[in-house]
Amino acid sequence: MKRTQIFILLAALTIFFTSCSTNNTHQEQNATAGTNSENVIEICLSDNEITVDGEPAKTNKESAVFVANDIIYYESGKDFTYGEGSEEDAHSAEEAAAHTVLHISQPGKYSISGKLRKGQVAIDLGDDAENDPAAKVTLILDGADITCEVAPAIIFYNVYECGSTDEDKASFDIDTSAAGANIIIADNSLNTVKGSYVARIYKPDSVVLNESKTEVEDAKKLHKYDGAFYSRMSMNIAGGEQDSGTLNIIAENEGLDSELHLTINGGKINIESGNDGINTNEDGISVTTINGGELTINVTGNTGEGDGIDSNGWLVINGGQVTAAACSDSADAGIDSDMGIYINGGTVIASGHMLDRIEDGGQTYAVFSFTQKQAGGNMLSLRNENGNTVSEMMPDNDYSILIFSSPELTEGIYTLWNNDKQLAADSGNMMGRPNMKPDMQPDMRPDNSKWDKLPDNMQPPTESFEPKELPDGATPPFRQDMPEGERPADMPDLPDDRQGFPTNENTSEADEQTTDFRITDGANMFSGIMQAK
Repeated sequence: MKRTQIFILLAALTIFFTSCSTNNTHQEQNATAGTNSENVIEICLSDNEITVDGEPAKTNKESAVFVANDIIYYESGKDFTYGEGSEEDAHSAEEAAAHTVLHISQPGKYSISGKLRKGQVAIDLGDDAENDPAAKVTLILDGADITCEVAPAIIFYNVYECGSTDEDKASFDIDTSAAGANIIIADNSLNTVKGSYVARIYKPDSVVLNESKTEVEDAKKLHKYDGAFYSRMSMNIAGGEQDSGTLNIIAENEGLDSELHLTINGGKINIESGNDGINTNEDGISVTTINGGELTINVTGNTGEGDGIDSNGWLVINGGQVTAAACSDSADAGIDSDMGIYINGGTVIASGHMLDRIEDGGQTYAVFSFTQKQAGGNMLSLRNENGNTVSEMMPDNDYSILIFSSPELTEGIYTLWNNDKQLAADSGNMMGRPNMKPDMQPDMRPDNSKWDKLPDNMQPPTESFEPKELPDGATPPFRQDMPEGERPADMPDLPDDRQGFPTNENTSEADEQTTDFRITDGANMFSGIMQAK
C-alpha cells in the first residue's frame, strides 16, 4: 500500500475512533518533559461541551483555560488596505463564528484529547511572555482531533522565546530546550490536526498609501499565520517515552510552521500540505533541527508550489527518518534551506525539482539528477555490489532530483533501479563530483524564481539567456558570494539556454552510459540519469 494511502487511512481512523483519554497520570509524558512535579490539566474536546479536569470549560478570560468564539481570521469583503489576501483567502463572519477557540492563558502542562470539528487551540500567555523564562506551555496530544476551516488549528501566540533574532548571533547550532512552546505526542496515541491559514493582515494605524491612494506603499504586519500548526515562538516537538505516538497534519496551505526555530526530537509526524510541509521563516536566522522521530511529508501542491522542508535559515538533520516530497510541478525541493543544509545522521529521502547546497563534513549522501521528470509512486532501489538492496524509496510526487543519505550508505559500487528497470548515468553529462567542497557544490535552485509548471524534460524558462546575463531574481548555479556575472572557472560549459539548470536533454546514442554508481565518503552527485540502454 502506498504511503499516501496509509496516511489517509490513519486520518480516517483518527476521525472515527477519537475519544477523550482516560489516562490521568501521564507519567511518561511528564518524564519526557522533565517536569514531574507539575500537574497535568486534562482537557477533553467535544462539539457539544469542552471539559477541563472533568468540569465544563469556563468562559471567564481570567481562567487558565477558557472558551470563546473569537478566532482570528482573514475577513471577507475588505479592500486592499486591510491586508494582502484575496477573496480566496477570506472567510465570512458566520464561518468564523462557528469555530470554538480553546484558550490557554497560563503556564503549565495540558493534555488534550477528544474531537473538535470546528475549532482552535490557542496559547497566549500575554505580551510580556516572550521575555519570561517561566512562560512555558507543554501540550500533550493524547488522541486529539482538531479541525479549523478559517485559521491554524493549533497556534502559539505568546510564550517564552529562547532564541534571538539578532543576525550577528545567528548560527545553525541552536539549543531550543528552554523554548516556551512544547508539544508531546503521547505514546500509542493517534492525533489529527487539520487547519487553514490567515493571510497577512495589516496593522490599521501603520498603513501608508501611495500618492494615488490605490496601493499600499508600506504597512506593518498585524497577523499572518501560514501553517495549520503554527507557533510565533520557537517550538519543540517530542514523542513519549516509547516514541510510539502519531501526529497527522493536514494543511490547506503550509503544514508545520515556526516563526523562529523548530526542533523535532521524536514522534511519528505525517504532513500533507498544499504548500511547504515545514516552514521556519525568519530570514537568515531560523533553524529547523531534526534529532529523531519519523517525519513523512507530502506536498500536494494545491497552492501551485511547495518545498518539503523550507528553512529561511538553516536545516540540520542529526537523526531520525525524514521522507520529504516536494510539489510535483514547481521548482521546489524536498529539503530547502537559504543558509545551508547539514545532514549529520539519520535517514533522509528527499525528492523534488531543485537542490540547495548541502554542507560538507556530515554524513555521506548521494544526489541523483534525472534527465526527465520521474513519476511518483514507483519504487526506487539502491543495491550494493552483491545485489543486495541497501535502501528502497517510493517518492509520493513526481520529481527530477532525489537526495538519499543514511548510515547504511557506505563506500562502494551501487546500482540504481526503478521498479525492475536498471538506471544509468550519462558520463558525458555528469555535473559535480564526489567529495566536493561546500563552495564548489552546485546550487540548483535559482533564488526567488518559481515556475508554475515544469514540462517533463525540465526545460528552464522559455527565453534563453547568456551565462553572464541571468534573468531577474536568478543567481548563478553556485550559491556563493561572487561578483555579478562571474561564475567558478571549473563549472561545466553548458548551452546558453541551459545555464543554472540541473538536467539535460536526452543525449545522443554516442554518449557513454554507466550503470555503476561509485559512492565515496562525503558528497556524491550523479546527473544525466535515465533508463539504461
